[in-house]
Amino acid sequence: MNNNNNRIIFRLCCIALIVTSMTFAIRAGVLGQLGEQFGLTGTQLGWVNAMAFLGFPVATMLGGIIYNAIGAKKLVALAFICHLGGLILTITADGFWGLLISTFLIGFANGSVEAGCNPLIAQMYPKNTTTMLNRFHVWFPGGIVIGALASNAMTSAGFSWQWQVSLILVPTIIYGVMMLKAKFPQFDTQQNSTTSNLKHLLSPLYLFLIICMTLTAVTEFGTQQWIEQILGSSGASPMVILALITGLMALGRFFAGPIVHRFSPSGVLLGSAIFSTLGIFLMSQAQGNTIYLAAALFAVGVTYFWPTMIGCVAEYAPKTGALGMSLIGGAGMFAMSIWNPVIGHWIDNARTQAQTTSVSVEQVEVLAGQAVLQNLLVFPIVLIIVFIGLHLFITKNKNVEKYV
Repeated sequence: MNNNNNRIIFRLCCIALIVTSMTFAIRAGVLGQLGEQFGLTGTQLGWVNAMAFLGFPVATMLGGIIYNAIGAKKLVALAFICHLGGLILTITADGFWGLLISTFLIGFANGSVEAGCNPLIAQMYPKNTTTMLNRFHVWFPGGIVIGALASNAMTSAGFSWQWQVSLILVPTIIYGVMMLKAKFPQFDTQQNSTTSNLKHLLSPLYLFLIICMTLTAVTEFGTQQWIEQILGSSGASPMVILALITGLMALGRFFAGPIVHRFSPSGVLLGSAIFSTLGIFLMSQAQGNTIYLAAALFAVGVTYFWPTMIGCVAEYAPKTGALGMSLIGGAGMFAMSIWNPVIGHWIDNARTQAQTTSVSVEQVEVLAGQAVLQNLLVFPIVLIIVFIGLHLFITKNKNVEKYV
């Protein structure tokens, strides 16, 4: 395939990822409205959130297994169908169960995008894989910026949550139309064997990276997805904070190449864990405008987590192939499907405890948010310890393929 066709396919993948990230941002922005309209508790909202994170790993596991057999185009087509169906069902939902089912469909679509696009881009750009994967993943935070600002503006203008979800249909239809005319490249199936990938999934290094991915995902998404609930009464705009975080992430990922080259993937992950810890700690203490500074530190921390973890698989466990890249993303989202109800329960408990004190209703929400952030702080602290070990191991063992 020529370079021009590769550019078209790459743009299609980026727009599909924008849809994925807009679902995260707008869902975070309308959680409060959903809770009020349908009378949902924090725990129930946690289960709704969990379905998005559960659908994702189901899709990546299935997609990773069948990718070599059916190709990327059919996976992206499946993503489009599930995005379209899930968004329409969300708009027409009439309660908890409708939201649960529709959100699972959207999560499945998001996972199909990752399962189809990550290995496709790696195969299209074999000599420039890390750079192009980072450029692709620019559009996850980039799409969150778009979604967060749109949600904030539409909420301020009095638009309902249904209209906000409807906005996501625009890029969905765009990438669906692009896909009809796109000519996806074909690859040698003998060189991209699922059977060969499966043989290398049980390597100690790959399993270690899987565990690390679950912790990085909760650090990043556990904070971002609940930003409206955690910081809604802090004196700062939650959606502006989300836009600030993801805007800095997009900028950082665009210029990731020199940073990863200078410090190595394992060194970047260690630095990310340190900045994430500082950011969450400061957000749990600050109020008002100082939260924006804390959020910026947090953004520096989580910027490189997701693409660098996938890059570690490509670099340190290359024999796991498309399946390995898909499964590690699925592991991160599966962890969030487990932790989302827990975070919702933390919010309910923290709110109940704060209500027993003689503080205002607004201060109750502030105290509850701070308590939840302090719980989330455990994850990046553990990551600092874990990534020190990984960095020392990688530095000592330059040829890590013997451990794969």
